[in-house]
Amino acid sequence: MSKMLKIVIIGFAVYFAAAAIVLQFYQADPENMSWQERETFNLKQIGRLNLGTPRDDVIRLLGSPDISEAKVTDSGELLVLFYRTHHVKSDGITTRDECTPLLFKDDVLIAWGADAYSEYQSF
Repeated sequence: MSKMLKIVIIGFAVYFAAAAIVLQFYQADPENMSWQERETFNLKQIGRLNLGTPRDDVIRLLGSPDISEAKVTDSGELLVLFYRTHHVKSDGITTRDECTPLLFKDDVLIAWGADAYSEYQSF
């Protein structure tokens, strides 16, 4: 085997090893994403959520919410975290209509989406 072929093979091996390490250990940080990347990331991650997920786990996964609301009712504490998931208007401001609301009761995810927020408003 020629010396040049050995160098090429070693180069590809190093490249694939580095790529494998990055893919294995890289974790996306929503705080460092553009708004377009963050919308896609949020939408994908919200689709993977399960009811009953603790609030801290959701924040660890999605980062800080774009908007939040909370209130205390007779049935417990209600919290709504809004995460931007779809672009509506290019004005530099994230509004509720550009977000998916996640509803928590006593720090546990109980629902998400527009219907969940409508129910929250009725409490």
